Amino acid sequence: MPIVLVVAVLALAGIGWFYSGQLLDPAQARPGYPDVSLGPTSVNGVGSVALQKASDTTDAGQWALLWDGGYAQVGEVLSDHDNKVERRLLKGQAPPAGTHVRLNPQIWPGDPKSALVQDFQNVDVQTELGPMPAWLVPGNDTWVIAVHGRGGTREETLRAIPPLHKLGLTVLSVTYRNDAGAPPSPDGFFHLGDSEWRDVESAMKYGSAHGAKRFVLYGWSMGGAIVEQLMTQSPLAGEVDSVVLDAPAVSWGKTLVLQAQDRGLPLTGLLTWDAELVSGWRSGIDFGRMELIDSPPAHKPPTLLFHGSLDTTVPVQASRDLAAAAGGLGWSITYVEVPKAEHTAAWNVDPDGYERHLRDFLGGRPDLTR
Repeated sequence: MPIVLVVAVLALAGIGWFYSGQLLDPAQARPGYPDVSLGPTSVNGVGSVALQKASDTTDAGQWALLWDGGYAQVGEVLSDHDNKVERRLLKGQAPPAGTHVRLNPQIWPGDPKSALVQDFQNVDVQTELGPMPAWLVPGNDTWVIAVHGRGGTREETLRAIPPLHKLGLTVLSVTYRNDAGAPPSPDGFFHLGDSEWRDVESAMKYGSAHGAKRFVLYGWSMGGAIVEQLMTQSPLAGEVDSVVLDAPAVSWGKTLVLQAQDRGLPLTGLLTWDAELVSGWRSGIDFGRMELIDSPPAHKPPTLLFHGSLDTTVPVQASRDLAAAAGGLGWSITYVEVPKAEHTAAWNVDPDGYERHLRDFLGGRPDLTR
């Protein structure tokens, strides 16, 4: 084999190994504090916080501003010039200048009681890997199983709990393998939904044992992929009455292409194929099975699909394509695209509109809300 070809093959293998690690290793998904506070400010008499300009500091909507040991809420951009962004301060104190911070769409930290003044129970869902903690907000015998995304926490689900509770629904916000407080997967990797669905299936079994008669599955980002794989692979899929997806990864191939493009990498098609090949070899993931248009589930309950138009993590075009194909797939999908919204930030940009769509979709089903 020519030396140039050997070098090329080894380089491709090394690149695939690196990016498969970025995709599969839970430690790589833990967020840091990539942005910098420039301290408290005031714009036309409105209290604000100044941030060093970066790709995310001008994102539309309401956001949590987090730093080591601190938390605030920020709103719209009031000023954007000279490499400085000033955002309205909605809650809390601005961090001092020089503090490393992160903007997070999970706008409330804590649990349902501390964040929402909502009564709940801490429960354990028994799974094949051991007990996994969950929050249970009691309601009627329709249970919503709420599934957060990759590298996230149950706090991601808090935004949906108030409208779901008003409809009378029980909400079970779950953890899954590799989450903090939950057991690791046997190989220590994320499987992007291809194994985590078993933990959500266990949550459905827990619900059935505690009075659930109907199920709604609700997933954000990779949580959406987990929900999709339960619908594709679980014998309990037929017990699901409705599905809600928020910025779901309905095509990991298109998602990897987008992320390669965002990193400015050349030959994105080749690198995506390489990352999928090595990731599948390392973890056993079947990426073809997770292309939802090509491999739709046999049972297709009514589905509400949210996606932000400016998502730079999971491509909105993949959701558009699925919504456009839904009629030919025999699938009732209500598609809601939220202008200017980043990844899983549809609620943050338009909370009233988001909750109205959720109420119309689920509240129009008296069998679910009775």
